[in-house]
Amino acid sequence: MKELIELITDEVKAGFTKAGLDASYGRVTVSNRPDLCEYQCNGAMAAAKQYHKAPIVMAEAVAEQLKDSEVFSKAEAVKPGFLNFDLKPEFLADYANGMAGDDHFGLEAPEKPLTIILDYGGPNVAKPLHVGHLRSAVIGESIKRIARFMGHKVIGDVHLGDWGLQMGLIITELHERKPDLVYFDENYTGEYPKEPPFTISELEEIYPCASGKSKEDEAYHEKALEATNELQKGRRGYQALLKHIMDVSVTDLKKNYEKLNVSFDLWKGESDAAPYIPDMVADMKAKGYAYESDGALVVDVKEDSDKKEIPPCMILKSDGAALYNTTDLATMIWRVKDYNPDRIAYVVDKRQELHFIQCFRTARKCGIVPDSCGLDFIGFGTMNGKDGKPFKTREGGVMRLSTLIADVDEKMYEKIKENNELPEDEAKTTANTIALAAIKYGDLSNQPSKDYIFDIDKFTSFEGNTGPYILYTIVRMKSIIRKYEAAGKKLGSLHILKPETESERSLLLALAPFQDAVHSAYDDNMPNRICQYIYELSNAFNHFYHETKILACEDENKQKSYMSLLSLTLRVLETGIDLLGFEAPERM
Repeated sequence: MKELIELITDEVKAGFTKAGLDASYGRVTVSNRPDLCEYQCNGAMAAAKQYHKAPIVMAEAVAEQLKDSEVFSKAEAVKPGFLNFDLKPEFLADYANGMAGDDHFGLEAPEKPLTIILDYGGPNVAKPLHVGHLRSAVIGESIKRIARFMGHKVIGDVHLGDWGLQMGLIITELHERKPDLVYFDENYTGEYPKEPPFTISELEEIYPCASGKSKEDEAYHEKALEATNELQKGRRGYQALLKHIMDVSVTDLKKNYEKLNVSFDLWKGESDAAPYIPDMVADMKAKGYAYESDGALVVDVKEDSDKKEIPPCMILKSDGAALYNTTDLATMIWRVKDYNPDRIAYVVDKRQELHFIQCFRTARKCGIVPDSCGLDFIGFGTMNGKDGKPFKTREGGVMRLSTLIADVDEKMYEKIKENNELPEDEAKTTANTIALAAIKYGDLSNQPSKDYIFDIDKFTSFEGNTGPYILYTIVRMKSIIRKYEAAGKKLGSLHILKPETESERSLLLALAPFQDAVHSAYDDNMPNRICQYIYELSNAFNHFYHETKILACEDENKQKSYMSLLSLTLRVLETGIDLLGFEAPERM
């Protein structure tokens, strides 16, 4: 099923052809003056230079060819050469019925589904998730869902940070606290304990303590560097400790991501790329791509077209230790080997752009990733407090993500208890559901690359462009359906009649661009396009609801049409919020 704008454009292009003009001038857009028309075409203005005719003359010729169109109720030429269109109500109703009869609302599956690896989340093990992890998780999850809805195979990888200095710091601090642990005995050859020598709470305390010591004590810092180096070289006891750290951390991380309704197909880390590093480095050297510079191993990646300096990509430090560059490149190797993806995309802080420019260029230059595989950097902005600075606790520290979620949960619970008589358990569950919508929608409604202000009062409001407003609209529809069925009626076979009122027509016009919204969100990696679509659709439905006596309508056929329109709108909105990664409660 074609997008509505495609169908309209095809009709106008045919009008241009019949008028003796090139069809390429028949591109149609949504009107920027909805008070004058629903759609417009400025092609006659652009064609003036080629045909040496007044635009209004050409526009009138096209309008004449479209006067008997089955698509347009109005096709008029307006000086100095605009073409203004309104759609026939029958055409609008037919299009909506086509959407209603399809699980994907007319969205066609791609001719060749892609295999996409999406790298998002990126938390460091042994550390709790903080508010800085929110955007990668939320944006990445939505992009994954949108791509899957489009018909592509998407593999989400959390890509854990588990291979750098932080591991050496944890091992060093653990050695100081518990020197008698068998993991530190280099002569030990037996089996290591199955139970970890620490809890998640202890682990989360160990890292910041070690990090603080490292900044003040040079000798301690050197010990941590040495421990990191020995871990990366495969020291047996340290590898066993790493496994414990991973097991304890991942179990805790999964619980926290579950609260965000975020999931991953792969729980791989930087350490999973380690086995590929030696051969990768040897190949880079053998082919002459990598060379030594001040003791470090680097690859030149600058290009003549660069407008700013792009430094060489460092592959190994002077002591032979691996870096983020190293593990990211080695990770590409196993991703290509195991999955042969058509595209690898990274949802990360936009401040890491230089790092990914270096890695992508190195991957291309050294043949790590084939030309057939796309490499995409999806950079996001920062989440700031009302002061415009990165979001902090009242004490000025980095806020845990679990604390933020709990704060929004509490805010929503207070609002629900003020306005409803829901039982305690349902009130808490409902509050959690709405709070997640508030957080996710508050983030996703912004363009990913832009910084935004996290305003808890604004995001939890039931009015305006917010998650709770969208959910309230959905719950209102569910309530109408329950009342309709309680009256002994059944939705049954749904069919939408041609609209007779302005609000009915406006709702149909708001529904129609669903495919375009999904395509646009996928093509540009912008879930905010889905947010804008469902917000405008919610507004159109609420306008229709206030202007129409749905349940009190005495004309049975008309009432069935209203309910069919409501049912389609509900399905589309529920699909929209699912693409954003949250759901609606039954009652609010």
